[in-house]
Amino acid sequence: MTAAAESTPENPTGSAPTADAGETVRPTPRPGPARPVPRAPRAASAPAAPAGATEAVPSDQEPWGRVDEHGVVSVREAEGWRVVGEYPDGTPEEALAYYQRKFTDLAGEVSLLEVRHRSGGAPASDLRATADALHAKIDGAAAVGNLAALDARVRALTEELTAASATEAAASRQAVDDAVAARVVLVERAEALAARDPKTVQWKQASAELASLFDQWQAQQQSGPRLPKSTGQQLWKRFRDARAIVDKHRREFYAELDEAHKTVRDQKARLVEKAEALAPKGEDGIGAYRELLDQWKTAGRAGKKADDALWARFKAAGDALYGARGEREAADAEASREKIDAKRALLVEARTIADEPDLAKARAALTAIQRQWDEIGRIFPRDKERVLDDDLRRIETSLRTREETDWKRNNPETKARANDMTRQLTEAIEKLESELAAATASGDKRAIAKATEALEARKNWLSALGG
Repeated sequence: MTAAAESTPENPTGSAPTADAGETVRPTPRPGPARPVPRAPRAASAPAAPAGATEAVPSDQEPWGRVDEHGVVSVREAEGWRVVGEYPDGTPEEALAYYQRKFTDLAGEVSLLEVRHRSGGAPASDLRATADALHAKIDGAAAVGNLAALDARVRALTEELTAASATEAAASRQAVDDAVAARVVLVERAEALAARDPKTVQWKQASAELASLFDQWQAQQQSGPRLPKSTGQQLWKRFRDARAIVDKHRREFYAELDEAHKTVRDQKARLVEKAEALAPKGEDGIGAYRELLDQWKTAGRAGKKADDALWARFKAAGDALYGARGEREAADAEASREKIDAKRALLVEARTIADEPDLAKARAALTAIQRQWDEIGRIFPRDKERVLDDDLRRIETSLRTREETDWKRNNPETKARANDMTRQLTEAIEKLESELAAATASGDKRAIAKATEALEARKNWLSALGG
């Protein structure tokens, strides 16, 4: 009686060991669990198959396993057959199938490891440890299949993982070096802040910069490679010490600043009290307020919040004084409306003086207008008064110019000098006319040109003198 074997990837022919002709086959009891035998060293040869067992031909086309009449299962290897276990309570097919599933599980682990390596999802060093463990499981495994080919795949994968591990180690060392260099940059920048003169530091900007350096430190620590313990501790100590120095300088600076602000705040508070005390004086207190304002400008800063509050009170006190002057000026402007109309009427009258030929009468008329002008009094606002005064001043200037011109013309001394000059020019002209006539008669062009030029010049001078 021949038992049919299950067809599997490791047993494509589906053949199974057969009993010798005429041999009685034992009844097969109810299947139970297989009993693997202890793993033997790989160098040891498997015991010879007992009599009556069907031996497989050592070829890739032959089955990788066999089962004897006692349920002992063996796997075919290069050195021969090796016992992997017993399966006494089942058929030979069941026995082979059980140990073939063991092989399939091992092959699945190898395939999974190959996929993980190709996907690059795990470090090669970790995968190499898994490959070493797989190699140990395959060596002498209680499984039926081409264990040698499976182990060859694991060894080839181990070689690739070894090379990849070396590459990863080099990259890891480079990443650590880069991370150390980046930390050194942060440390040096923090130390540079700590070394600056606290009096020259813009602390708001410096504090923001130091906070940024600390944030970068934490980001590198969380996302970057792990630094060697001694190097990391040394760099952190330098960074921490630099931060402590900066914090110390900042606290000292703000403590001094607070003290200075307190002094200025007290001084400005006293100025505010003095300014508010000027309120009863009204407009007359503006001069004293301006003196207080000069002191305010030189007092310094008391801090933004305190400065704003004190300045609001100080300005309100000044606004009250200037408001009183504004009210007075408004009243003066209202009272000046009639004065403005009166002075404008005088300007209309004064403009007619330019048409008066008699300078004495013109001067008398202008003097009378100026007297009335002064009697009217001051005008507010002052800019309107300046405009009216300028108009009257232009009229007075025009009359004075006429008087000066008339005086120069009628001055006896000036007249005498002018008559003498006129006589001299007249004589010179007569002489030049004679010379010009003689030159013309002789045809001397050069003499004609010279006499003509001189004659024209004397005539112009005489004309200028009114001759």
